[in-house]
Amino acid sequence: MAKIQKFEDLEIWQLAKQVRVEAYRISDLDPIKSDFGLKDQFGRAAMSISDNVAEGFEYNNNPDFVRFLTYAKGSSGEFRNKLIILEETKKNFKKRL
Repeated sequence: MAKIQKFEDLEIWQLAKQVRVEAYRISDLDPIKSDFGLKDQFGRAAMSISDNVAEGFEYNNNPDFVRFLTYAKGSSGEFRNKLIILEETKKNFKKRL
């Protein structure tokens, strides 16, 4: 098996990048598109997942990489929490229309 030379080749980073791309798409939908604070936090949480994977990989040692993967997992939880809240908000938003 070949050693991975760059974080862009990591499947986990590729998936995290897709989460951020999807977060951009979601940010243009109601109700988040007009809530600039939430939109910013939502994007930052999504970006933090791939950022932590990339940063940890670049340290070139397993203990640091594992630590940053743990941070990425925490950011993933933060992002999922915001998705859940947005879904509930969206339901209420549609009821008001």
